[in-house]
Amino acid sequence: MLAIARFSVPLAQAFEFRAALEGAHEALSNCAGFISGETGRNLDDPTLWVLMTSWKDVGSYRRALSSIEVKMRAVPLLAQAIDEPGAYHNDASEGAFTA
Repeated sequence: MLAIARFSVPLAQAFEFRAALEGAHEALSNCAGFISGETGRNLDDPTLWVLMTSWKDVGSYRRALSSIEVKMRAVPLLAQAIDEPGAYHNDASEGAFTA
């Protein structure tokens, strides 16, 4: 599964936000079931940032959110994410989509 969190961050807070984003990514990467992850900043609008992680399954992601390290380093940041759906199935061949 893919977990995508987007953030709108004022330019004046970019340096601090980047450090927090990298810390959140590191905390999540230490959890069982983590496959990969990336952080990024929008090319057209530098106030938009993203944290994208890939997980073995949705259960792994949910358990990661319960870990103490993630609660301290990632959850406060994730609470600042733009309010939109962020969990995605990453394999359409398994029937995630219907016509």
